Amino acid sequence: GLRNHGNTCFMNAVVQCLSNTAPLAEVLALGRYRARGARAEVTHRLAALVRALWTRDYTPQLSAEFKNIVSKHSSQFRGNAQHDALEFLLWLLDRMHEDLGAASPAQQTHNPQEVGGHTPWFWGGAMSTPAAQHPRGQSFVQSHFQAQYRSSLTCPHCLKQSNTFDPFLCISLPIPLRQTRALNVTLVLQSERRRFVRVGLAVPLLGTVAELREMVAREGHIPPEQVILAEVSSRGFLRSLGDTEELGAAGEGAPLYAFQTPPARRPGCPRSLPASPGTAQPEGQRPLPASARSSDCLHRGASSRILLLLCNTAANGPHLTRFGPPLVLQEEQSISWEQLQQSILGQLQALLQGEVWEQGTGAPLCRIRLAGDTEPCPYLSPQDPRPLCHPAVDRALQLSRAGGPPHVKLVAEWDLNTKERLFGSIQEEVVEDAESVRLQQQAHQQQSSCTLDECFQLYTKEEQV
Repeated sequence: GLRNHGNTCFMNAVVQCLSNTAPLAEVLALGRYRARGARAEVTHRLAALVRALWTRDYTPQLSAEFKNIVSKHSSQFRGNAQHDALEFLLWLLDRMHEDLGAASPAQQTHNPQEVGGHTPWFWGGAMSTPAAQHPRGQSFVQSHFQAQYRSSLTCPHCLKQSNTFDPFLCISLPIPLRQTRALNVTLVLQSERRRFVRVGLAVPLLGTVAELREMVAREGHIPPEQVILAEVSSRGFLRSLGDTEELGAAGEGAPLYAFQTPPARRPGCPRSLPASPGTAQPEGQRPLPASARSSDCLHRGASSRILLLLCNTAANGPHLTRFGPPLVLQEEQSISWEQLQQSILGQLQALLQGEVWEQGTGAPLCRIRLAGDTEPCPYLSPQDPRPLCHPAVDRALQLSRAGGPPHVKLVAEWDLNTKERLFGSIQEEVVEDAESVRLQQQAHQQQSSCTLDECFQLYTKEEQV
């Protein structure tokens, strides 16, 4: 090894690299070079140092003398400060090039064009074709360290190609990085046998939500047009994802859910579960004012079906906590508040632990509000004869991002006493993890490796400007 003299590890690393470059080590160690007298002090000291390393005659004095000579000829490397090893390597090669005779490669700035199908080369500041002999004065550094790359630009319209050539002593190669990341998506399926399952996907870093929808559809064996993607946190819906969005931040704000839309159900068959009378409506935001109810909108005879995504939350002081599974409902837009509430309870029937009183008053057990990507989110009114016909619902449908069927997100807010009476201490849904979750996490936790050839392939990869 080499002794450090202050912070000279950058210098020692470069010397070790050059000493282990066989053609250069042989030339320096055996003295097979012709230097320009006293001006070649840097090359002479480097040769002595390399010779000592190979003959095991190294003493710290040799590396100290080499550092002093470097400091003499380059003020930037004086003192004991740290420096960049690559910067020192370029300086040292350039200095050796001058010591061994020829113009410095750094002085070659002109960029020739390809002429007559021949590839031009730089030697000693002059240009020649590959068939030409190297001009007199070419240095050892040029012969073994200098190369050039050809940059070709092709017009996509006329297909005319322009080639330029640039010499280099070194290039900075990019390291191929993993182009995917692991993303877990919870599928909410319509299958009774396999309702909730979390799958692991390798999604492209620069992909779009449309690509993710295709991947989810393949994983769940469902048509892509029946998939709705949304972020669902512990407090309810955050946002739906549109096909044109980039995948960069998808699933980072909250867990990602993929909802399969239900099959069409014959109209006129609402699930029947009566509501509890006399349940006090929780304090908080007021429902939609009477002047803005569905009786004032243009959908008096509405009979179209509407797709609803719904989360149930329980109020714990000022905070709302989601409980039970997220639901997918498809209802007539003209249904009443009581029918909507019965439909929600029908979906949660398997979770009911308390008794729903057999009364037909239709008193509200919970509050229902629209959950959108923007605030404020209005509440539906129990006194509205057709709450889903309200203009706010129509606006939510129109603003539903392109990505799956148009839908409206709702949040049912239950006061804690009613929730405990009907559903007990139930928390969020139990989700089964597919084997792909473990496999993708394991694959993306491993350090990615690459070969030098793969770095060159990435460096020379064709790009569209």
